[in-house]
Amino acid sequence: MIPWEKIDTAKIPGSDEELRLMRRGKEFSIKLGTNELMNNRLSGSEAALATLAAKQIETVAKPVVLIGGLGMGFTLRAALTVLGSKAKIVVSELVPAVVAWARGPMAQVFGDSLDDVRVSIRETDVGEIIRAQRSAFDAILLDVDNGPEGLTRKGNDALYNASGLKAAKTALRTGGVLAVWSSGPNPAFTKRLGSAGFEVNEVNIRATGRGGGARHVIWLARKS
Repeated sequence: MIPWEKIDTAKIPGSDEELRLMRRGKEFSIKLGTNELMNNRLSGSEAALATLAAKQIETVAKPVVLIGGLGMGFTLRAALTVLGSKAKIVVSELVPAVVAWARGPMAQVFGDSLDDVRVSIRETDVGEIIRAQRSAFDAILLDVDNGPEGLTRKGNDALYNASGLKAAKTALRTGGVLAVWSSGPNPAFTKRLGSAGFEVNEVNIRATGRGGGARHVIWLARKS
């Protein structure tokens, strides 16, 4: 068995917590304490975040999409595959080191996705982008934590509370969709989405995208 090697660490802005990038052969893992936040061998549900959201806006000729959280790029690469050549994708990543990892030790994992002309990377809090916009996006995809309850950073809770959902709805165009990834169910969040005026569909999906493995949750909340 090849042992895990620590490649780098990075402080999370606004938190005392630290991310660790680990490598074992061709396998990468990003960890927070004892929690594994992501692994390049388990990309199915994060990719589904993009494909399911794209299906909701397939009639839009020139979709503008905001992705909160670069991570290992699963959602971004899936979005590039399913969205047309006229799409615009803004990726917001709070931790600058994560972008550096994507261009450095994980460059093979990311391929040429960061250099695609449809993509722009913003090293900032996705909440700031959302609160600054009105009717700007056809889809907002959030995968900035382990779900609607902040694990990596308590400030992430502001994305998922009543005021955060109101801001997201304001930033969406009519017919737009807020898609949220979670490692597990959260009935209180489902209720908050409905109270915010969204039409809500909750989807359970395997972490691998196939049969077997852990079940993750994706909420698709449409602005009517």
